[in-house]
This record gives sequence, C-alpha cells and structure tokens, in this order.
Amino acid sequence: MTSPTLTAPQAQPAVPSRPLALRPRRPVGVLIAAGFLVLVVLAAAFAPLVAPYAPDAIDLSASLVGTGGDHLLGTDASGQDLLSRVLHGARTSLIAPLLLLALGALLGVTLGTLAAWRGGWVDTLVSRITDVMYAFPGLLFVVLIIAVFGAGMTTSVLALGLAYTPTIAKYTRSVALAERAKPYIDAYRVQGMGGARICARYLVPNLGRSVVGYLVVLFGEALMSLATLSYLGFGAQPPSSDWGLMVQEGQAAVVQGALLPAMVPGTAIAAVVVAFNIVGVWAADRLGSRR
Repeated sequence: MTSPTLTAPQAQPAVPSRPLALRPRRPVGVLIAAGFLVLVVLAAAFAPLVAPYAPDAIDLSASLVGTGGDHLLGTDASGQDLLSRVLHGARTSLIAPLLLLALGALLGVTLGTLAAWRGGWVDTLVSRITDVMYAFPGLLFVVLIIAVFGAGMTTSVLALGLAYTPTIAKYTRSVALAERAKPYIDAYRVQGMGGARICARYLVPNLGRSVVGYLVVLFGEALMSLATLSYLGFGAQPPSSDWGLMVQEGQAAVVQGALLPAMVPGTAIAAVVVAFNIVGVWAADRLGSRR
C-alpha cells in the first residue's frame, strides 16, 4: 500500500490593491488667477485703509506725474493719485457686474425653467422672445434704454441685466430639459406634488451648479460691458472712479505723452477679465462634471 503523495499548497497570486482616489490638482494658472482675484477683492474691500490718498483729492501741482515715491502709479491730469482711484474704483467695477448678473439670472432662470417645464406654446413663446432679443444688437438695446431713462450706473446695470436675460434663459432651458427627464421628477409627480413645488424645491436647486458655473464665465464679459458703457459716457459719471470712466478721462493725456492715466485702469480691467475667464472656465468644467 503506497502512501498518498502530499503536494505543497500553491501560492495564491497577489491581488493588486486599489489605488486611492486622488483629488485632481488645480492647474497653476488657475491658482495664480484665483489668488489675484482674492487680492483684488481684498483691496476693494479695504480701499479706504490701503489707498494713500482720497480718490477725489485734486493737486494741480502734481498733474501727470509719473511713478515715484509719492505716487506709485502716477497721477492723472487733475493730479489725482491713480493707485487710490483704481483701488476705490474696484468696488464699483466688481459689484455692478454681480448685480446685473443677479438680475439676469433671476429673469433668465425663471423663463428657462418655465419653458422647459411647460413646453408647448409656452416654450415656443419664450424661445421666440429670446430669438428676437438675440437678433437685436445688445449694445444698441442698452443704449436705447439709457436714452429713455437717462445715463448712469443704475440704468446701465438694469439695461445690461435685461440684455443678458435671453442668454441665461437659453442655457437654463437646455439644462432644465435634461433634468426634467430624470426619474425623480416623475416620482414626485406620482406622489401628487404640484409642478411649481417640484421646480422650486428640486428642479431649480439641482440646476444650481451648472448655472453658477455659467454665471462665473459671464462675469468677465459683464465687467467689460459695463466698462465699455462708462467709457462711452453712458455708465458711471464723474467724479466716479469707475475703471471704464478712468480710461475715458485719461485718453486726452495720451496725446501729451502720458500713458499711465489710461493704461493703469485699462490694465486693471484686462487683468481682472482674464483672471475671471480662467477661473470661470475651470469652475464651469468642475461644476458641470459633478452635476
């Protein structure tokens, strides 16, 4: 009788461990742009403490002075310190776009959600209205409103808010149609919940990420539009330190060889718009992917 042969247990193949989920690193350009925007917001908030002079302090003896110890960014034709005016003007240049986008979002999200939810003739009517407003040049529409109600920052904000409404409405309608087709909407309908309640409590909040990301992208364009109106004389009025108005006031000094009065606020506008575009595109991609 032969003894059974004992075989050594075979080693089991090693199971590769799952890699830990790593959070995607933010690009260096986004970090730089975000840091710059934080500095701009802080400078605008603490402008009375940071600015070396009052924004409306006139010193004709220091007219068109270049950069130096007394005036780090020089002065304009009236001897006003450009650094102080830019710091104080950042408040208007940042708050006004927020207000017009808030107005445009209030109207645009309402119209876009209504069109996507109701469909039929309501959707057709809203679509035709937005198409007509798209066909009408936005700047001409704003100028017509200003011609009726008068120039000023308040009128410019209201006019541009109405001009941005069809853009936001079309975007909201597109994302609301996709959200409306999801099963949870039908589940709430089966429970007997009304359409207005579903939209207010569930549909619109679920659109928040996408809409906010889109508004961040629009912020730079809104800032540029307001600066353009101020440059044309339709927006902020003297003695405001709005950046667009400062460019318009410093244009005459360019003939005399003084570039700083127009270049300093123009550079501020360009830098803030570029930074918001960089951060806005990144935020829109991130919010859209998480939706």
